[in-house]
Amino acid sequence: MASAIKLQDILAYLGRFAPWELAEPWDNVGLMIGSPGQEVTGVLIALDPTLQVLEEAIRHKINTILTHHPLIFHPLKSVNTATPTGQFLHRALQHDIAVISCHTNLDIIGNGVSDALACALDLRDTRPLQPTGGQPGQGFGKVGNLPAPMAGADFPRYAARCLRVEGLLIAGPPPATVATIAVCGGSGSDLAETAFKAGAQIYITAELKHSVARWAEESGLCILDGGHFATENLIIPRLVSLLTDFFQQNDNAAPVVAAQKQDNPLRFYISDNITP
Repeated sequence: MASAIKLQDILAYLGRFAPWELAEPWDNVGLMIGSPGQEVTGVLIALDPTLQVLEEAIRHKINTILTHHPLIFHPLKSVNTATPTGQFLHRALQHDIAVISCHTNLDIIGNGVSDALACALDLRDTRPLQPTGGQPGQGFGKVGNLPAPMAGADFPRYAARCLRVEGLLIAGPPPATVATIAVCGGSGSDLAETAFKAGAQIYITAELKHSVARWAEESGLCILDGGHFATENLIIPRLVSLLTDFFQQNDNAAPVVAAQKQDNPLRFYISDNITP
């Protein structure tokens, strides 16, 4: 009979995949709520630790939630249960639900967030955009090549389809032909110049700053802003597969379930009142 999987086992396994020590000094990763000795009945995986995700875990009697974005990012001065964070903490503790977060450590590893974004775009021969962590393949973002060059004017439509988004924000002029792409899942506005120097003809990221958009316009680099959710949520299936393999390796039947109902919190609104 297989031994019970405990929270400390999950933490150790995730730490081998995305070492906790790789996280940026300002970040907060690892165990947010729970006891390392707690037995795991299942893991619900989501990008964001929302009340909706928590309620789904409660309904399915899953006592562990794994998210990319940390539940507790800034130090808490109080736990006000009238706020979403306070409600989450209160409900999670009531139901003995543990919360783990893999944030910048999952961004930095070679098989992490930006690699999932690069794979979605079918980029080949990828390398880190900004190497860090001291190990080959580690760093923020990726630079790679398309399987074959395509018209720059066609690439935004291709990228939107790969990211499953309604639209993209575009800064700078699309090149006549594009072959080399740089990507950074999440807030990668500050790496635009790095992408330019790396030889990227188009850079895909999220939360593009106005000043960087102006710089792109004048420097000739085309930047696509695909949104934070769309450029990072691609890692969720990879985490589901990772944890499923872990349970199977340990002959444990605990279910691993992705939070399929979590959608992008931002939506496009197209106004019909725009005048020239």
